[in-house]
Amino acid sequence: QLQACGGGLVQAGGSLRLSCAASGFTFSSYGMGWFRQAPGKEREFVAGISRSVIITYYTDSVKGRFTISRDNAKNMVYLQMSGLKPEDTAVYYCAASPLGYQITLTTMYNLWGQGTQVTVSS
Repeated sequence: QLQACGGGLVQAGGSLRLSCAASGFTFSSYGMGWFRQAPGKEREFVAGISRSVIITYYTDSVKGRFTISRDNAKNMVYLQMSGLKPEDTAVYYCAASPLGYQITLTTMYNLWGQGTQVTVSS
């Protein structure tokens, strides 16, 4: 089970930190990712982190602004978002992948959280 939280309404240029609590599976054996889905659009990959915390992946539009991290001792994954833009507005989902690495595609993930709304006003 994945439980995401931390979304909200923020002005452009602001920051938010999303958190995702994992339970019911061996967290350290899974790669973790964040996805987002805006109204009328497909769900898209935002950021991913390997099992071992060593490797991170980002979609180009968030590089330099978002940082994904995880704490395997606490079964938590985070997404620190700064420099937020109105186009970042979406429901953000955390997800778990058994593959561990190169986890940039939706189809690589088999566990999904319920989503948390992020709204960025201009």
